[in-house]
Amino acid sequence: MRALNWLDQRTGYRGLVDSLLREHVPGGARWRYVWGSTLTFAIVAQFVTGILLWIGYSASAQTAWESVYFLQEQVPLGWMVRGLHHWTAQLMVPLLVLHLMQVLIDGAYKAPREVNFWFGLALMGLTLALSLTGYLLPWDQKGMWATKVATNLMANVPVIGEGLQRLVVGGTDYGHHTLTRFFALHAGVLPAALVALIVGHIYLFRRHGITVKQPKKSADTTFWPDQVLKDAVACFAVAAAVLGLTIWKHGAQLTAPANPAENYSAARPDWYFMGLFQLLKFQDWFEQRLPGGGMLWCVVIIPGAIAGILFLMPLWSGWKVGHGFNLAFAWVGLGLFGAFTVMAYRHDFSDPHYLAAVKAGEHDAARVKALAARSGIPAEGALALLAGDPLTQGPKLFAAKCASCHGYDGHNGLGQPLTDPQSAADLKGWGSRQWIRDFLNPALIETPRWWGGTAFVHPPKGKERSPMVDYILDDAPAFSEPVKKQLDAALVALSAEAALPAQREADARDAALIAEGRKALISPEVNCTDCHLFHDEGGGKGPDLTGWASREWTIELIKNPAHKRFYGKRNDRMPAYAEREQLTTKQIEMITDWLRGDVQ
Repeated sequence: MRALNWLDQRTGYRGLVDSLLREHVPGGARWRYVWGSTLTFAIVAQFVTGILLWIGYSASAQTAWESVYFLQEQVPLGWMVRGLHHWTAQLMVPLLVLHLMQVLIDGAYKAPREVNFWFGLALMGLTLALSLTGYLLPWDQKGMWATKVATNLMANVPVIGEGLQRLVVGGTDYGHHTLTRFFALHAGVLPAALVALIVGHIYLFRRHGITVKQPKKSADTTFWPDQVLKDAVACFAVAAAVLGLTIWKHGAQLTAPANPAENYSAARPDWYFMGLFQLLKFQDWFEQRLPGGGMLWCVVIIPGAIAGILFLMPLWSGWKVGHGFNLAFAWVGLGLFGAFTVMAYRHDFSDPHYLAAVKAGEHDAARVKALAARSGIPAEGALALLAGDPLTQGPKLFAAKCASCHGYDGHNGLGQPLTDPQSAADLKGWGSRQWIRDFLNPALIETPRWWGGTAFVHPPKGKERSPMVDYILDDAPAFSEPVKKQLDAALVALSAEAALPAQREADARDAALIAEGRKALISPEVNCTDCHLFHDEGGGKGPDLTGWASREWTIELIKNPAHKRFYGKRNDRMPAYAEREQLTTKQIEMITDWLRGDVQ
């Protein structure tokens, strides 16, 4: 007690605490007054968790993702700290909106409280700016590409747009300077401005007191104990919601490391910017009907008009019709915001390209984390783990170079619909027993999924279709049952040539059947070696079946399918990827390893 008395004599803290707790609350404590306190609680939580994150964060394009990964995956409860920071930021936006609506409904923005209302609008803008700058700091694909979209919009601001964009980005390219500038804004400039505005906001609030919606429903009271209790309950509810979301989602999402050279079409802004994101889709409508360009209307004029009306609201609020207009504008604005947000998410969830991009992004994120946990992160950064990974690069290379003709289970390898009609064999399960059985199925060979779009089935005028098609359609169906069993054994043996990891156990188990099938392949009954070479037996114009679909065989096929070992002059459109330098040997190896399942 003597120590407290000593401290009070030097600081006068008791008077300050007494003035805070005994603040006059006209009309008694109300739940509608809790939003300011919940926002203050959320901001304090953001500062505390933000400092903890800052301790382990390394702000460079080569170490930012890596430091966040280490915090989230290696530091005990690091995922919890990051999750609390992330989900508190998510909840701050609805808390701000609730606080704004309470102020408007109660008329707490009218004279003499105009300046405090403007301080509140500035706080909302700073909060959104903090969310936007923080989105980039993990330096992952989602954050970088979403931020790139947002900063590209700056260029549409007349006169100063392009210069402002270069200033924020740190040049023309997104990289290290972009990250460090956003970090300086997020951890330094914006928090300092936020603190200054909060101090001013609270000072003006205490100067003018609480505005009570008339008529009063209860007798006047003081801040302590009733309002304090309501505020504490509300803050506890916010904390419980944040903690629940953090545990449910196990922290916050971390996608693959940012790669400016590889587009990430699943990037989207946070949910509270999705309404504006949807508005951008109407730019063509504005372009056709209004002067100045659709992008200018969507990015500058409409958002600027909304901000301008919000700013001017206190100036006409003294009139009844003005206050009514303000409330109507706020409610209609919230309704439109909600409708546009729902439209944006409905469009995404019905877009197969977007859903496939999300799935591919989740795969890349899981893959790089698995690789990092298995072998560590190299000095050149985590992005290098994905750059040489067949499971990551194989489907992307397939989509870019192969999917114009081939499918992979009916899609482009990334789960996205094919942009061109499939005109060559589907390569899902390449080399497997089921793949070769389906290939020799008379009911399938002429379909687009196999050879239906090729010159082997539909040759140019004056040419004959491939003897292989005749064999599948005419010869094999006429085999007797014993020969059909020989043919199936031959197909098992042919698939064993591929030495697929997924079939290793089956091939070992069926060694006797495979030996029987190898004999069948060169037998006159099955008659494969009339057209194909198989371990120095037979010959003809068909591809050499020795080592068919093995890693080496597949790599050489992709390098030059017109080689005499494969299709020779009968090759149908498939480029010699190596000779034409369309793919490097390493890229061909990654496609092969992915198709065959050689890596895990």
